[in-house]
Amino acid sequence: MKARQAHDDQLENCRLRMMAERNQLARSLTDTNSCQERVLRQLIAENADTDFGRLHHFSLLGSIADFKKAVPIRDYAEFEPWIDRAADGESNVLTAEDPVLFFMSSGTTGRNKKIPVTRSFMRQSFFPFYFAMWAGLVESVPEALLRDDATYSLKFDPHGRYPSTNSGRPHLGVSQTDFEGIFGESLIEPGTRAPWKHLPVKLADDDHLGRAYARLCMAAQHDLLCIVGLNPAMVAALPRQLALWWPRLAKDIRDGTVGGVPAMTPNPERAATLERLATYFGTLLPSHLWPNLRSLFCWNTGVSSLYMPRLAESFGTNVRVFPAPVAASEGPVAVTVDGHRSAGSPVVAAMLLEFIEADEDILPDSLTLGLSDLDAGREYHVIISQLGGLYRYALGDVVRVVDRLQGVPRLEYAGRRTLSNVAGERLRESQVVRAVKDALLSTGMEIGNVTCHVEQRGDDMGYGVAIAPRGSFQAHEIGALEVRFDRALQDVSRCYRHARESGRLGKSVFHVTEPDAFFREWQARITSGVRPAQAKDRIFTSDAEIWRRLIGRTAEGLRSV
Repeated sequence: MKARQAHDDQLENCRLRMMAERNQLARSLTDTNSCQERVLRQLIAENADTDFGRLHHFSLLGSIADFKKAVPIRDYAEFEPWIDRAADGESNVLTAEDPVLFFMSSGTTGRNKKIPVTRSFMRQSFFPFYFAMWAGLVESVPEALLRDDATYSLKFDPHGRYPSTNSGRPHLGVSQTDFEGIFGESLIEPGTRAPWKHLPVKLADDDHLGRAYARLCMAAQHDLLCIVGLNPAMVAALPRQLALWWPRLAKDIRDGTVGGVPAMTPNPERAATLERLATYFGTLLPSHLWPNLRSLFCWNTGVSSLYMPRLAESFGTNVRVFPAPVAASEGPVAVTVDGHRSAGSPVVAAMLLEFIEADEDILPDSLTLGLSDLDAGREYHVIISQLGGLYRYALGDVVRVVDRLQGVPRLEYAGRRTLSNVAGERLRESQVVRAVKDALLSTGMEIGNVTCHVEQRGDDMGYGVAIAPRGSFQAHEIGALEVRFDRALQDVSRCYRHARESGRLGKSVFHVTEPDAFFREWQARITSGVRPAQAKDRIFTSDAEIWRRLIGRTAEGLRSV
């Protein structure tokens, strides 16, 4: 009885902390300038005597303007020598406080980044944001937190062993981190105390599909109310995994096995229900398996904005999508405080935020803007400075200003800053997404995913656009889609328009893939060892082999983006 009461008290305290941090974040918006100045003063004062601080004369800096003059903007590659020194065990490099661990983040080169994490950064920047991001979900669906088996967290995958740096510090993803064990922070995320937290069978740490299947075997026997994914590609994969796996699931649930290995209490009644539902509907969707589902928690902007509304219906017609925050392993940028369906308010007390117009290149001395300088409807690169040792760091994300709350811009994730530029077109992910969305709206067509690749067609070069269809597409509909897309892309990108008008780029050609082509590629990446949390949608692909598989033919003379 006492143990149960202690469990309930811990959950309630966590719920109250989530609400309190969300409310504190909202209060910080009333004086963003003071918050930003306070963040800067602290990171300068605490790290003035580091190698980085001495090189950039931190002890002499008194204002944000001084800081901008003294510290050039850098990306990860330029920070990497400093980070490697810290990862090798050298002290006082970027921060006076030694990093406790290094968050893992996928880089554009394919190598995993090492993001230094100090206790001060976690306490003052990360945890307030992280508690706050769950408030809206937990407020709407309290059981998502208070009932252990109500939430299926696709991102939660604790392992027994993790990679480490040369100095022995853990190098792991945010979703793999034991916050209580490492930092003593009693943070209970929805889904992290579910019965499937521990696998019922022994599987290799890199057998990500096997681990997902084992957890699904257990979750399929509970009444879920919420699914947490963060990465929408993980959420999009679940209905297709159910359709692919349901015969195995039913057999394993009936026999009390996982992959034929005894692991659970046999449940023939639940197995019969799955088989009956699959036979009646012709497949098995999340809404069939969990009819009381009420919420999804994941990113719903960028590429996912093209497929999320229809995807959500496969989880239930009354399911609400709660937007995950604008954040990266390097730090948080914005989190929803008022129920907005896609945008969040900037976390002004967590880190110093600067912005650069998205059409501009990011240079060491680029002119940056503050929050008060941002305009609704425009897109910006994000530059962060945070207590954990990243100073004027180019995050690599582009955000769009949706509107203002209490006079402060609300931001949504628009895409990565990666440019596709083979003929001077300088295309960003967000521009392609906007053009695809415009073309779909004008033609009434729907898709499940999209990616682009530059094709060499004889003497002509132009974008190929692979789309996974929802329903059947006729040839004349594809033609209309191509015309509208090209027109929309010229409207949103001046450089693309010039490339088209000058003849450097030919017309864009749409390729209709098999409906599950993108899912098969996603599964292949997971099978190859990529963690599901890191296998994200790609609006541009530079891999000619992936492109060939997606469009289902041998493409001669393809040229990478």
